[in-house]
Amino acid sequence: MELKRIHHVAYRCNDAKETVDFYREALDMRFLLAFAENEVPSTGAPDPYMHVFLDAGMGNVLAFFELPNAPPMGKDPATPDWVQHIAFEVPTREELDAAKVRLDAMGLDVLGPVDHGLFDSIYFFDPNGHRLELACNKGTADDIARAESVAEAMLEEWHRTRRAPRHAAWLHTKTGSAE
Repeated sequence: MELKRIHHVAYRCNDAKETVDFYREALDMRFLLAFAENEVPSTGAPDPYMHVFLDAGMGNVLAFFELPNAPPMGKDPATPDWVQHIAFEVPTREELDAAKVRLDAMGLDVLGPVDHGLFDSIYFFDPNGHRLELACNKGTADDIARAESVAEAMLEEWHRTRRAPRHAAWLHTKTGSAE
């Protein structure tokens, strides 16, 4: 099987128009499509919905469903807020910093920038409670290759111990030297 790309990723929203407006204003996303049905095409269930699609760049599509007859949205109480998120890449640190200023001016609570070694990120929430991340890469090709070279060993050690392996601890040190 050959996967070409992610066709779209879909999440639930409280209000389709509010969601589209937010992503247009906050992230300059273009509104692409809207589907609305009174029955679910795959199941035939009588459950009206609005399904909206936004351009997330480079052929990536972010979609949302508004489900007016469903119970209110909730979060998984067993999963911390910081775990489930949608991360978007911006081209430069300057653009990341400008986005932070813009989002702050919109009244959003923006965390960061946070240094992740290979990239820097800021975090904030959309009106539906979905955590969003903007990230700009900063690692060199050698840094990325070094991190990739230990990925399998890290996964195996984690699987055995459920403790953070130290193979890539250099990503979070100021000097970048191996520990």
